[in-house]
Amino acid sequence: MIDVHVHLRDGRQAAKETILHGLQVASALGITAVCDMPNTDPPLTHRLAVLDRLALGAQAVAQLGKEFFYGVYLGVTADDEQLCEVVDLYRELSPQVVGLKLFAGHSTGNMGLTTEEQQQQVYRQLAHMGYTGVLAVHCEKESLMHPELWDPQIPESHLLARPPEAEIASVSDQITFARQAGFPGTLHICHISTEKAIALVADAQKHGMRITCGATAHHALLDEHLAKTPGHLCKMNPPLRCAADRDAVFSALCDGTIDWIESDHAPHTLVDKAKGASGVPGFAGTALLIRALRHAGVSEDHMKRLCGERAAEVFHLSSPVKVPDERQIHQIITFLRKSYPYDSFATIGNKDN
Repeated sequence: MIDVHVHLRDGRQAAKETILHGLQVASALGITAVCDMPNTDPPLTHRLAVLDRLALGAQAVAQLGKEFFYGVYLGVTADDEQLCEVVDLYRELSPQVVGLKLFAGHSTGNMGLTTEEQQQQVYRQLAHMGYTGVLAVHCEKESLMHPELWDPQIPESHLLARPPEAEIASVSDQITFARQAGFPGTLHICHISTEKAIALVADAQKHGMRITCGATAHHALLDEHLAKTPGHLCKMNPPLRCAADRDAVFSALCDGTIDWIESDHAPHTLVDKAKGASGVPGFAGTALLIRALRHAGVSEDHMKRLCGERAAEVFHLSSPVKVPDERQIHQIITFLRKSYPYDSFATIGNKDN
């Protein structure tokens, strides 16, 4: 399987997780390729940081002792020279560099390009350079978020601080900006979580745009009622949504409107979570989502599309896609619960829900 959206740690963040540990757990699930996001410490926005990160990844793969693909996205900024540098790095280091990442709103790592002008400039520059790879976007519009409503003593206030409208408007923006600039690459909407945003992507696809979207297990299986979880264990960006949006994400995975499953695996220490860090371990959720999709009648052929075949087409990757069966999923959940004892998904899985 291929997971095109993970946040592995290591380096200055090794207390959260090492790349090796993340690969070991992913491998236990049957994942054979991961694509790591650039909001690392230091961020993957310049050559030296990228080369250091790829060296860490290569070392972890060697220690893993089995065939495994580790790739990274490069983070974009609003600086034209930096954009030229990352496009050149993509062309030089592909396929290990799988694409570029734009944060249209601030999330973990504070790499957001939060104004419309900054985002438009990225599309114009990438079009000017003839970049035809993937631009993955975290879609939350900063001007529609309300950080003043976030109260660490009230976990569910995170939902008010980052409302559905922020995602929907940002997805609309990215589609418009890409069209206006004549962006020749593939626009990928990460961790889509609302029914209206899904409809926007589907309409753009219908009109011939090169656009994809992925969904996480937490947005397909969980809803806002879990946002009150003590310790902020269910706090992530974008946040959990209402049951109607959750059901829309699940249905869009079933019918193929959403292109693939992506875990958005993002572990933190319990201390960081208690302080309000956003992000959850994602591999157990992927296992449970596979189980739920099977129970909903999704065919094994379509399951393979969701678990890697479609992503392999878009990212030009060569990695085997073998989806774990029910017996393997049960074993995996037990293993993952030991790996991430604070993961609400692993706890749910251990109860066979």
